[in-house]
Amino acid sequence: MEGTDPVNKKLTAALSGGAVLVVALSGCSGSKDSGPDPKLVAWAKTVCDAVPGQDAKIREANASIAKIATDSNLPPKTAKSTYASAFQDMADGYKGLAAAINSAGAPPGVEGGAKRQKDAAKNLAGLATAYGDLKKKVDGLDTKDQGKFAKGLHEVADQTKQIGEQSNSGTEALKRLEQGDVKEAIAKQPSCKVAASGSATASATTG
Repeated sequence: MEGTDPVNKKLTAALSGGAVLVVALSGCSGSKDSGPDPKLVAWAKTVCDAVPGQDAKIREANASIAKIATDSNLPPKTAKSTYASAFQDMADGYKGLAAAINSAGAPPGVEGGAKRQKDAAKNLAGLATAYGDLKKKVDGLDTKDQGKFAKGLHEVADQTKQIGEQSNSGTEALKRLEQGDVKEAIAKQPSCKVAASGSATASATTG
């Protein structure tokens, strides 16, 4: 794997922001004394109940890539299968989050809620597609030729830069979605608190 180790590290750096999206959705605490509308709380539960499972997929995928980034002697076939599996898990994770926000619909009683909800779901679905494309790219890598494999990994790493920009857009979209009463409603959900705690621990471990 000589020559591919720096690429592994570049991929890890580019992908480490993935879990930030989930933190953006679930990293809330505290609530107003009066509390948000019960309908909004029910909406938040629909979204939050889907978060832990998808969050786990994304965090585990990041962890598996981070792990192989430190192994410069990893056989190309092992690296290929690890990347392919991780990218598929990330695609599935973001697809699941997008589906949860889509199925929940617009947060009730929230001004501009429909647009904020659609923007967040669209960004997450876009990330799912992007990681799915990366998985296909990895599937096509030639592990028999060391030079071609290294070149292919460089191209994959370059694509992750674009995904990093998408992640930033997705984070902003989620932050817009959870402003005001939506944030208070999400803060009441144990499932989102669990995901936030897990993501924070993972970030501290890998960061």
